[in-house]
Amino acid sequence: QVQLVESGGRLMQAGGSLRLSCTASGRTFSSPAMGWFRQAPGKEREFVAGIRWRGNNTYYADSVKGRFTISRDNTKNTVYLQMNSLKPEDTAVYYCAAATYYRNPTSGAGYDYWGQGTQVTVSS
Repeated sequence: QVQLVESGGRLMQAGGSLRLSCTASGRTFSSPAMGWFRQAPGKEREFVAGIRWRGNNTYYADSVKGRFTISRDNTKNTVYLQMNSLKPEDTAVYYCAAATYYRNPTSGAGYDYWGQGTQVTVSS
């Protein structure tokens, strides 16, 4: 079993920056890809960003491209989401996800483990 723990969510002002972290633990962890998703109240969960564990392939939703950056530290089994120029529409619970084998990194179906989520609220 793999556990994912997100941290870093908080109340922010529009235009601000915030970094989320997600650390994986449990049995030997070798996920080929990790991602961030978010779910706003009354909306479906949506893909935000994904990264392959080897190489530099990254993927972003159009709504965050140019503002958010996903990165990982393999030595710490941690993936980060740097969020800049935050907007009120970025308000959501942000979830970290990990895949046991590589599939479509932009779809929730491409992941097998999920964290509990961390709340990000952006006020105008």
